[in-house]
Amino acid sequence: MLGLLLVMAAGLEVGGDAAIRHGLARASWPWMALGVSSLGFYGFLVNAGPTADFGRLMGVYIAVFFVVSQLINAAAFGGRPSSSLLVGGVLIAVGGVVIQLGGR
Repeated sequence: MLGLLLVMAAGLEVGGDAAIRHGLARASWPWMALGVSSLGFYGFLVNAGPTADFGRLMGVYIAVFFVVSQLINAAAFGGRPSSSLLVGGVLIAVGGVVIQLGGR
């Protein structure tokens, strides 16, 4: 359940950032408003989970956020990660696993 909430929150955060970027590039207030709304929903959703340890939650969330942001970058913008981004991403993802398993 927490994993799904974190994936949804990451989608809202990445989507909100992308909408604001799109709105700024085209001077489009509706896109910027959509981005701000999405970021507000992200903040609510990421904190709606059952965990009370904020530091642990954010540590795991960062790993989920990285993976979701790379998937959205590839799907929406055709981005391809460099080898250094992939290596750093593996370190981030492994860190998230260590944080998650270390809390048990």
